[in-house]
Amino acid sequence: MLRETNMNDFLHDLYGHQAWADAEHWRVIEAHPEARSDEKIRARLYHYQLTQNAFLLIAKAEELVFPKLDDIPPMSILKRYARKYHKEAVAFVNSVSDDRLEEIVTIPWFKDPPIQITVAQGLTQAAMHSHYHRGQNATRLRELGIEPPSTDLILWWWKGRPNPQWE
Repeated sequence: MLRETNMNDFLHDLYGHQAWADAEHWRVIEAHPEARSDEKIRARLYHYQLTQNAFLLIAKAEELVFPKLDDIPPMSILKRYARKYHKEAVAFVNSVSDDRLEEIVTIPWFKDPPIQITVAQGLTQAAMHSHYHRGQNATRLRELGIEPPSTDLILWWWKGRPNPQWE
């Protein structure tokens, strides 16, 4: 049975699910050469992992660094980038205070007009954005004749909130 949660508990679930769902996708992608070599999948993985990192850096009040897609080496390096992010994101969400979650931050890529949101809203946006792009990659996997993994949040809850299995 699901329980009522506060924002920190909710974010803990979103980020636990995000790491698990990303790992599920990575395992399928790595198991199929046509997926590993697909530039659409690679570009989308890079984009949403860049976005994940950007929102985490904003939440941590750290400097944003945006490498270009051409700067990202093969998929194996991109996967290490993803795993590093998930380790840092889960640690941050597990330790962030309620006060920090309510602090206002500015999202720098929205210029006219700028947008200010809470840290909690930014972290929620990053998780939702990732979910959207995993769905696009699932569609692309089907186009390549590959069955994508089922990664709905409710499935993760039903399975007992499993940890990500990257290999």
